[in-house]
Amino acid sequence: MGIEENIRSLKEDIAKIAEKVKRNPEEIKIVAVSKTVEVERIKEALRCGIKIIGENKVQEAEEKFRQIPEKFEKHLVGHLQTNKVKKAIGLFDMIQSLDSLKLANEISKRALESGKVMKVLVEVNTSEEETKFGIKPDEVLDFVKSTSELKGIKVKGLMTVGLFTSEVEKVRPCFKRLKEIFERIKSKNILGIDMKYLSMGMTADYKVAIEEGSNMLRIGTAIFGERKG
Repeated sequence: MGIEENIRSLKEDIAKIAEKVKRNPEEIKIVAVSKTVEVERIKEALRCGIKIIGENKVQEAEEKFRQIPEKFEKHLVGHLQTNKVKKAIGLFDMIQSLDSLKLANEISKRALESGKVMKVLVEVNTSEEETKFGIKPDEVLDFVKSTSELKGIKVKGLMTVGLFTSEVEKVRPCFKRLKEIFERIKSKNILGIDMKYLSMGMTADYKVAIEEGSNMLRIGTAIFGERKG
């Protein structure tokens, strides 16, 4: 199938799953992850109704975005190094991978210098795998409280990458855990924190993510096909 058919099929599937768990599919945003995807194919996805593009690397995003005149929302979904923050601030509308206080301070500082407030999601390592980035689950609340004092960032929710496994049901506890943390933080009504987005679920596990409350899916393969490289 081509990109148009893939997107149509994906939206139908999302609607079906949402209906099953009595959720409104309209509240579930799709971030089309375009790592290694050619510019023309990204443009096609935008023509077919995609509104948010997610890129993993600042440099790759910079090269692509300058070639796309269409208006769309730009998210950084990969790990961000502090030395790339200034460039990221100018490129993206949201950084989904805030994973340290050092990074939070740098984003806030650079955003204020640019005269903007940067929307961010806090990345949580729900699987507690050592190879993954993210805040430890039991440290998220304190971390969010600390970031609430920074004027140049606005925490808009949480993000996680599920357990790396071919057995989808083993990923469910990661998503369940993130939803619990999300609701706990939301209930605290921390000044300056807007718990709006729960970014979890990719091509392999988005169905389980929707069942567990995700309202932002990061989808690459199901839209663009298998990645090259």
